[in-house]
Amino acid sequence: MIQRIQTLYLMVVALLAAVLPFFLNLWLEGEVAIYAQDELLISIAFYVIAILAVLAVFLYKKRQNQFVVNRLNMILNLFLLGFFVYRSLNLSGGTAVSEKGIGMLIPVFSIVFLVLANRAIKKDEDLVKSVDRLR
Repeated sequence: MIQRIQTLYLMVVALLAAVLPFFLNLWLEGEVAIYAQDELLISIAFYVIAILAVLAVFLYKKRQNQFVVNRLNMILNLFLLGFFVYRSLNLSGGTAVSEKGIGMLIPVFSIVFLVLANRAIKKDEDLVKSVDRLR
C-alpha cells in the first residue's frame, strides 16, 4: 500500500482537499475573503473529495474499485471546478486587482493527481494480468 506511487498521489489529493481550501481564499467579495468554511456546500465537497481519496488508498487490494472511486472523485472535482468557473465569471474583476482567489485552482491540481494515480493503478493492473498470463 505505502510503497505504491498512487498512494502518494492520493494522499496529496487528500491533503489538497482537506487542508488548503481552508487557508487559501477562494474569492473576494468586496474586501472580504471567502474561504471554504464560509460556504457549507463547498466545504462539504472538499471533505468528500478528501474522504474519497483516503478511501481509494485503502482499496489497494481491489484495483478496479480503486479506479472507479478515483473516477467518481474526478467527477466531483469537475463539478466543483465548474462551480468555481461559474462563480469567477459572475465576479466583477478589475484589471489592477483580481478578485479570484488561488484556492479556485485546488480542483485542477486534484484532477491532475487523480489522473496520475489512475495511470499508476492501470499500470499495476496490467502488470498483474501479464503475470497471470504466464502461469
